[in-house]
Amino acid sequence: MRHIGLLSDTHGSINHRIIDFFSNCDEIWHAGDIGNIETADLLKKIKPLKAVYGNIDGTEVRSSYPKNQIFYCADIKVFMTHIGGYPGHYEREARQLIQSERPGIFISGHSHILKVMYDKKYELLHINPGAAGNSGFHNVITCVRFVIDGKDIRDMEVFEKQR
Repeated sequence: MRHIGLLSDTHGSINHRIIDFFSNCDEIWHAGDIGNIETADLLKKIKPLKAVYGNIDGTEVRSSYPKNQIFYCADIKVFMTHIGGYPGHYEREARQLIQSERPGIFISGHSHILKVMYDKKYELLHINPGAAGNSGFHNVITCVRFVIDGKDIRDMEVFEKQR
């Protein structure tokens, strides 16, 4: 059983309450637009970090983290990228990887809009944790945490805070 903290679009800042929200997690996943390597390093000090770079990330972040990550957590294959879309509206590259890799969870960021949707066509759970940073058009900072136990995804909780 793994407790996962998932965030995106920190743009170089992390609210201390998010760190508290992730305190019982086993690892943190970041779906891009980290903002700077210091933000990634801070997260790595808290918990093991899996991350992808986003469109605003510079050379240092891009040289440390890939564009796409495909990995297993327990018995579930996970595909994480920054710009990927959502069920019925996937970006071309994301759709191709979803079709070939058949993940059970597809994670993307970029939109700054929290979404959790089941895709019946590809039999996967799509999660976009929204935006955890202070930059952007969003008025509410969001991220999520959840449990993966074998093939089960459960106990999803949302963190929300007005900017």
